[in-house]
Amino acid sequence: MPDDEPMAEEPVSASDGQDIRPGELLIPEDTYLTSGVHIGTQQKSASMRRFVYKIRFDGLHVLDVRETDRRIRFAAKFLARLPAERILAVSQRQYGQKPVRIFAKTVGAVSFAERFVPGCLTNPNLPEYFEPKVLVVTDPATDQQALSEAVSIGIPVVGLCDVNNETRDVDLVIPANNKGRVALATVYWLLAREVLRARTGGAEPEYALTIEDFQAAL
Repeated sequence: MPDDEPMAEEPVSASDGQDIRPGELLIPEDTYLTSGVHIGTQQKSASMRRFVYKIRFDGLHVLDVRETDRRIRFAAKFLARLPAERILAVSQRQYGQKPVRIFAKTVGAVSFAERFVPGCLTNPNLPEYFEPKVLVVTDPATDQQALSEAVSIGIPVVGLCDVNNETRDVDLVIPANNKGRVALATVYWLLAREVLRARTGGAEPEYALTIEDFQAAL
């Protein structure tokens, strides 16, 4: 499934994010920027080119936070329609493990942090076997085993994708810095909040957690 038309009637394209004015972002733009959500890598894949806002003087690619914001909204609405206990979030990245666990606990999902046991999604004989309706990956590269198993069983994949990631197996790309400690905490904190909000039909949920609650220890 092309990642510019993910899992729904609503088409997703990089240009759509331009319609969001600064005051319409889910959080202040400064929060995105100070957490480094927009800071990408120096290497750029062809499939992530459309999410790049500019290239900094040091060669780092800068992501368009308006598109990040828009896709978090879209991903949250999609996840909110699924049984919470059939959502699987994974991260082998050190700084993604705590955010994934807190995200899963907050929305009632399942998390496989740290090592993903091969066959978890494909081998019913394993004690870790699980049948999710959707997979959320922190990094398509480091979470490749989970990603390939999700593809083999035909479930959709939501992925946090940095500038260097290949997105061919990701159905809904959330462009973001997926290596930074604070950046990952910010994205998962916001995604959890928006899933809860979508479940209540847009009403403000009781959400006392902060970005710091999602941050991995140094």
